Amino acid sequence: MQHPPLSLYIHIPWCAQKCPYCDFNSHAVKQGIPEQEYVQALTLDLQTDAHLAASRPLQSIFFGGGTPSIFSAASIAAILKQVKNNFSLTDDCEITLEANPGTLDNQKLSAFAEAGINRFSIGVQSFQAAKLNKLGRIHNPQQAIAAAQTAAKLTIKSFNLDLMHGLPEQNMQDALADLQQAIDLQAPHISWYQLTIEPNTLFASQPPKLPQDEVLADIQQAGQALLAANGYHQYEVSAYSKKGYQSQHNLNYWRFGDYLAVGCGAHGKITQPEQERILRYEKIKHPKGYLAADNFVYKSHSVAIEDRAFEYFMNRFRLLEACPVDEFTRLTGLPFTQVESQIDTALSRDLLTLRLKNNSQYLQVTERGQRYLNDLLALFI
Repeated sequence: MQHPPLSLYIHIPWCAQKCPYCDFNSHAVKQGIPEQEYVQALTLDLQTDAHLAASRPLQSIFFGGGTPSIFSAASIAAILKQVKNNFSLTDDCEITLEANPGTLDNQKLSAFAEAGINRFSIGVQSFQAAKLNKLGRIHNPQQAIAAAQTAAKLTIKSFNLDLMHGLPEQNMQDALADLQQAIDLQAPHISWYQLTIEPNTLFASQPPKLPQDEVLADIQQAGQALLAANGYHQYEVSAYSKKGYQSQHNLNYWRFGDYLAVGCGAHGKITQPEQERILRYEKIKHPKGYLAADNFVYKSHSVAIEDRAFEYFMNRFRLLEACPVDEFTRLTGLPFTQVESQIDTALSRDLLTLRLKNNSQYLQVTERGQRYLNDLLALFI
């Protein structure tokens, strides 16, 4: 077992309002945001977790939420200053901020870039007003387009547009129109994923009318073809990018890398080869409890040896890239012989292929494996 690359996730829990499909740890603003107090708490959280880096530099930083762009650029700059006080960063460290178009203008986007953000992930979801209204979004299509146009002009690494399909009463024409607008805006990266109804959300208690399964399948197929025809490479289940614009932060997740996590409700994963363990932990969920704490960890556990193979493949097989066979032992500490029978079963069912490249063996998820990913992963439970 060895240390994998390291990333940092920073959670900002507040939103202007809670979307009816959202099951993330987010809280609608009611009586203002304790922004400065939260920055101070994050500072202590970063200091407390610094030793977990084990001298590794951060290869990526991701501000997620909630709506991180609800904070001021000055606060984001202050947080990044504290990150740099406690950690080293790689020269090409990717620093992403999730942004809601309804909380942005040209000046604020530019200020975020000046604060050190070099990649934006803009939560568009749809470019159609009726669909945005059903999704409970606070922005309109014009604001989404303006945010993307501004991001394209900034001197930053990249920007992503987040889009959903399978929306209430959505048809093929609607779904492809959203994708085409994102393509026309020349987004280097597009996250395109199907709306799912999650427990404990407003949509779960008041389900909207969603497209039939056959329509969803047709939308998925047509959308993937449209993206491919316009130079977008699918590298993960719901991620598409132009060449060289993959999300380094998300790649580290799916490659079973390590990630520190600060902020209320944030989840982290740390490999500790000296103890031969993989540690997962979660910070205190509610902002009030988090702000009052001096120990931010809500719960933590070592991943059981019998669960490591499933956790590794659950992440790794989301990627469409080939997976080096020898990586399994390096990142889990388990011998490959422990999963050979399951791999043989997957090969026999055409869920995986095994190929040789530069004298090394690689596992590749097949098209059938992508379609039946849950069946593939079930082999390792």
